Amino acid sequence: MTDSFLQGPLAGKLFRFALPVAFTIICEQLVNATDVLILGKFVGADAMAAVGNDMPVISLLISLLVGLSLGSNVLLAQAIGGGNKAAARKILHTSLLFSVLIGGAFTLVGESITKPLLALLDIPTEVQGAATEYLRIFFVSLPFLSLYNFEAACFRAMGNSRAPLYALIVAALTNGVLDLGAGLLELGLTGVIWATVLAYAVDAAILLGMLRKQQEIPFSWKQLSLDRTDLKDIVEIGLPAGIQGMVFSISNLVIQAAINSLGAEVMAASSAAFVVEINIYAFVNGFGQAATTCIGQNFGAWQLRRCFLTTRKDLLVGGGTVLAISLGVVLLARPIMGIFSTDEVVVAYGMSRIYWVTSMQIINSVIEILSGSLRGYGFSLPPALVVLVAICGVRIIWVKTVFAAVPTFSVLLAGYPLSWLVTAILLAFVYRSLRRPIFRRYEERAQEA
Repeated sequence: MTDSFLQGPLAGKLFRFALPVAFTIICEQLVNATDVLILGKFVGADAMAAVGNDMPVISLLISLLVGLSLGSNVLLAQAIGGGNKAAARKILHTSLLFSVLIGGAFTLVGESITKPLLALLDIPTEVQGAATEYLRIFFVSLPFLSLYNFEAACFRAMGNSRAPLYALIVAALTNGVLDLGAGLLELGLTGVIWATVLAYAVDAAILLGMLRKQQEIPFSWKQLSLDRTDLKDIVEIGLPAGIQGMVFSISNLVIQAAINSLGAEVMAASSAAFVVEINIYAFVNGFGQAATTCIGQNFGAWQLRRCFLTTRKDLLVGGGTVLAISLGVVLLARPIMGIFSTDEVVVAYGMSRIYWVTSMQIINSVIEILSGSLRGYGFSLPPALVVLVAICGVRIIWVKTVFAAVPTFSVLLAGYPLSWLVTAILLAFVYRSLRRPIFRRYEERAQEA
């Protein structure tokens, strides 16, 4: 059953939609943490290091898949909002077939370029073998991981952000049990990563079963096909969103290289604080996806005023939620860092990162909500370009100039809120300048209807 954003107060609907999305992302982090924990406990430091070195590649691929799936979210939400069930069914089945095909293509390409890809990362010799093995097996999971992300996007387009969370909880529990079994049976790195592959397959299968049972737009094997127009629109909307997510990962690599130059204590503190940040970012992303879905449905239903109202409400509710969580973390910075380390120097550096970065996540929420709003109308490229130029540009310039002149941790961290602030200002300008094209697109869709 679809959950509609088309009627009633928006604030509560946006909040209730965003929370399951946030907890889904947090649950995904727990799956990764379980792998690392089991590897450290039963396999050894080299296996943990191998996973750590592979994560930049894995993060980039996941960002691309999640972004591509947002194209399906937007198209399906607009079709549902417009009450066009025939179009919605076509989009759903095109999305799912495309997800498996693109995931399979990534698997084939990934398997063929694993060694040269890892060579570019300059991985230490002692962990190269384990890193290669881990990444090659991980590539096998990409069709399942891709299918899950597109299934989740389709459920969210219907206004249902809970189903992907429920499926992922089952998959996380499956992964934990299988990981532990692999550790106890001394199956090594191979056993742990195959357990994760199986968990992803379970995740995708659960959501597929739920799609078959839901009444509004049920999945049917017989209706699987690729509609060229829908596929083109999915890629046009989803690819820029994927690139935008990849830009964040790439810009973080630039900062990480600078962090590595400051010594082991700074690296340890930064890694611990990043664990906190990524969980707060889950809520940032949740409200961004809420904007995309709500605006997509209302734009399809010809409710343009409600679309603009969605952005304002989401900025208030989402920004307020992120601010409250961030301030709570800032107030508890010392005990939180104490969970990760008893070294006072590490704790102090970690607290510094929390003060500089975590406290400013509200600016990041503005970026995500404005980007999500524009995607809801079908404008995915403009926010991606702004993020590419502003986030990457500001951080690279900051590292190469200001940090190079004053190489301290606090100076380096100042580049985060600065890059967010510049991006948010530019994105607000772009959002305002696109109001006229949004009206034009609205009129064109009305004429087509």
